Amino acid sequence: MPDFNNTTQILALAALFGYLLGSIPFGMIIARLMGLGNLRDIGSGNIGATNVLRTGNKLAALFTLLLDAGKGAVAVLAARAIWGEDAAQIAGLCAFLGHLFPVWLGFRGGKGMATFLGLMLALNWQVGLACCGTWLFFALLLRWSSLASLTAAGSYTIWILVFGYGQGFFLGVVLTVLVYIRHIDNIRRLEAGTEPKIGQKQPAPSKGP
Repeated sequence: MPDFNNTTQILALAALFGYLLGSIPFGMIIARLMGLGNLRDIGSGNIGATNVLRTGNKLAALFTLLLDAGKGAVAVLAARAIWGEDAAQIAGLCAFLGHLFPVWLGFRGGKGMATFLGLMLALNWQVGLACCGTWLFFALLLRWSSLASLTAAGSYTIWILVFGYGQGFFLGVVLTVLVYIRHIDNIRRLEAGTEPKIGQKQPAPSKGP
């Protein structure tokens, strides 16, 4: 963990900044702007790039991926430039939480992998690139975005040891646990052999009776 040199008020401000930035639902915004409909009614109902891709619009999915990753990176880099490393980690964590639980969407957000990778790149570019490479390798090899995400998040603790980023250990463990919690349904579908692969159509989420 980094040394905490800032006051509680400054860290709270960094947390609020990170959360509000992270809670911007870029997937929903892009889908609406590009006339793709409401993501809640498409595929898994998720607001992330993988579900945007199920609309068949690759450009929209790319924009979503870059913006969701970018908000994590911006939260870290801006907080680091203004307040230092302790605030950067707090802002990064809260940006991730903002994506998972955005106030604008009734705290029903995405699964956070793009934001995870973005803030990792900003915290330590070597660790971030290694996590991105791990995700890409397994995504191309197995074609399951969820499994690639789980593997990339799980590999984080290995990469911080390889690249000597010990001060990011605690944050990385917390983020990894959250990634796994958000992918519980995906894990169950992987075990059952019903998890859709990248680009594959998925039945629209049930809205109940």
